[in-house]
Amino acid sequence: MTTPNPNWFLKARLKTRQLLLMIALDEHRNIHRAAEELHMTQPAASKQLKDLEDMLDVKLFERLPRGMEPTLYGETMIRHARMALTSLALAHDDIVTLKAGLSGQVEVGVIMTPAMNLLPNAITRVKKEAPLLRIGVQVEASNVLMELLQRGTLDFMIGRILEKESTAGLVYEELTEEPACAVVRTGHPLLEREKLQLKDIADRPWILPPQGSILRHRCDMMFRRAGLEPPVDVVDTTSQLLITALLQKTDALHVMPVEVARYYADLNVLSILPLELPFRMDAFGIITKADHLMSPGANLLLQAVRSAAKELY
Repeated sequence: MTTPNPNWFLKARLKTRQLLLMIALDEHRNIHRAAEELHMTQPAASKQLKDLEDMLDVKLFERLPRGMEPTLYGETMIRHARMALTSLALAHDDIVTLKAGLSGQVEVGVIMTPAMNLLPNAITRVKKEAPLLRIGVQVEASNVLMELLQRGTLDFMIGRILEKESTAGLVYEELTEEPACAVVRTGHPLLEREKLQLKDIADRPWILPPQGSILRHRCDMMFRRAGLEPPVDVVDTTSQLLITALLQKTDALHVMPVEVARYYADLNVLSILPLELPFRMDAFGIITKADHLMSPGANLLLQAVRSAAKELY
């Protein structure tokens, strides 16, 4: 079987006018009206269509008594003609943007851990180079961000691909694993305990993610594997504002990613218990759509995220 030449259009000298003609024919289904729209004579339009059909060795349109109908080959070529011309239009917009000083809008989604350090570092770098670039950030759970990415609302996201989610059409670049730790209020009695063990914290009050979440499941399994019953005195919530307030007002414990905990500990908002928890969250990474054409601004932020990740992780 002959391997198709991916650059056939170069050898065949495909013209932009032929792509425009395909779209005009699709809209008007009449060679005369299509030629008028493109300011061409009908014979010239007919010749360009025939040249394209000869080039591809297929019939693109059925000639009918009262017009024209695209064949299956024609519908395929029309779709790709629209995509090619849209891409060229975007290229022009990007060049105009670059000439005027990088601006525009970038939308990125991020889970909590990289929102604490990685993304702020990347945004800080980008803003020095492109202060007019508008950057929208949505901090949500991975499943919420994935839906936004699939809908085209986000340029890219930093999060996880969960087992139940389809990875078709997605590109995943792993950045790092996410170890977890237990945190308490500053001055908590457990901070004075030596050689703290899991059995010392199992029957304490906890603030944990709701049942059914990955973090809650892994936390419960951590105790079960150690032959202990999971905590029963639990407040279920994912609200960081409520978690922080409850930790400061009670002797409850909470489990969170180490990087997030260090951020709050540096602010003296809470303290990390001197106990290494025997479980990790799944790794997270950069997730993009394979068919999404990045703007210069989105590419700039994406490269800044990669650079910051190399330094941090």
